[in-house]
Amino acid sequence: MSLTVSIVGRPNVGKSTLFNRLIGRRKAIVHDESGVTRDRHYGESFWNGKSFSVIDTGGYLPDEGDVITEGIREQVHLAIDESDLILFVVDTETGINTLDHSVAQMLRKQEKPVLLVVNKCDNEEKRLEAVEFYGLGFDIIFPVSAISGTGTGELLDSVAELLPDEDDTNGTPEFPKIAFVGRPNVGKSSLMNALLKSERCIVTDIPGTTRDSINSRLDYKDETFILVDTAGLRKKAKVKENIEFYSTVRTDKSIREADVIVLILDAMQGFDEQDKRILREAENFNKGIIIALNKWDLVPDKDTNLLKDFETYIYNKVKTLHYIPIVSISALTGQRIEKVLDVSKEVIEERRKKIPTSKLNDFIGKILKERPLPVKRGRKLKIQYAVQVKSNPPVFKFFMNNPQELPANYRRFIENKLREHFDFTGVPITMVFRQK
Repeated sequence: MSLTVSIVGRPNVGKSTLFNRLIGRRKAIVHDESGVTRDRHYGESFWNGKSFSVIDTGGYLPDEGDVITEGIREQVHLAIDESDLILFVVDTETGINTLDHSVAQMLRKQEKPVLLVVNKCDNEEKRLEAVEFYGLGFDIIFPVSAISGTGTGELLDSVAELLPDEDDTNGTPEFPKIAFVGRPNVGKSSLMNALLKSERCIVTDIPGTTRDSINSRLDYKDETFILVDTAGLRKKAKVKENIEFYSTVRTDKSIREADVIVLILDAMQGFDEQDKRILREAENFNKGIIIALNKWDLVPDKDTNLLKDFETYIYNKVKTLHYIPIVSISALTGQRIEKVLDVSKEVIEERRKKIPTSKLNDFIGKILKERPLPVKRGRKLKIQYAVQVKSNPPVFKFFMNNPQELPANYRRFIENKLREHFDFTGVPITMVFRQK
C-alpha cells in the first residue's frame, strides 16, 4: 500500500515551499506571485518509519471561472481523492480571509484527516498570532516556517502517526508483483491479456486508454504473481489532462510497490529519454528490471544478430545498466511472452540472493589483489571486510579507512566484479562504504 499526503490551500500561502521542505529538495517552483503552481508536483518523503508521497497542488480559488483556475480546482479535488491525509496550509502574515473559509468548508466535507498548517511563523510573535486560525474550526494547528523548517518536525510526527501502516494488507498474502510500464501504445495491456489469456484490460490503438493501474493474479509454474498494467508514461510536457497527471502518479506508485519492473518498448519505435527515466526511477527504488522489446513480429529482416544490435543500442544509451536482461516478444502472436515470466522469476530469485560473509570476503581479497586500492593523500586505502546487510534488494556494506576518498571508478569496478562473480541479473546493487 502506498501512502499519499496532499498540500492544499489558497494561492500564495507557501504550499510549494512546504512541499520542498517535506521532500528535502528544491523541486517545486517557488515564487511570490500567486498561481505559479499550475502543473502538479509530487515527491517522496520519509519520517518515523513511514514512506509517503507528497503532492503539491495549485492555489484553490472556489469561484473564479477561467479555464486555468477551473483546471487547478479540479486537480485539487483529484489530489484530495488520492490522499490518505491532507495538509491545509494558511498564512499568518495575512490572517484568515474568505478564501481560507471556503477551503476549510470544502475540506470539512472530506472523510480524511486534515492537519491545519499555519505557515510563515518565523518568530515568536507570529506563532502567537497563529491562534487566530482556530477560528477555521480545526482542533489543532501547526505553526511552521516552511522556509527555515521551524515546526515541521512536529508536523511530520503527526503525519506519520495518522498515516496507516504500509504493511496493513488486511490478511492478503503477499505475492511478487510484476509491473508493466512504458510509453503509451507499446502493448502493455496486450501483453497482460496474452499472459492472462483473457480480456482483463481494454486494448485499443488509441494511446492513453489505461488510466488506472490494474492488478491481476496469475499462477505460472507453481508460483503466483500479481501482474500490474499501468497507464502509459508520457513526457512531462505532454501531461496536460488532469486525470493524465494522476495516471502518472499511480504509475510511479506501481513502480515503487512492484518487485520487478518490465519496461516495454515498441521495437519499431526505439528507446528514448522517457524510457531512460523509467529505468533510472526503477533503479533508484532498487527494483528488479527487465526490458521487453514488443512487436518483434513487425521487425523486418530479422536475423540472429538483430537482437544483439538492439541490446548494444540500448546499453549505449544507459551505459551503467548492462545488467538488465532484454527479451524480444510479440504480445499479438504470443511469441516468447512466457519468457517475460521466466526471466522475472530469475530476477526475483537474484534479488533475494544472500552471499555468505566468508565467501564475500574471499572474493574481496581476490579483487584487491587484481587491482590494488589507490593511495590518497599519502595513505593507502584499505577495505578491512565486507558484509551483505540486506537482501531483496541486496545491500552490501564495506568497512574501510577513509571511505570518502574511494574513487567512483573503483566503486564501479567492485560492482562490476560482484556481478561477474555472483550474477545479480536485472537487480540494482546498493554498496555502502563506512569508516572502520
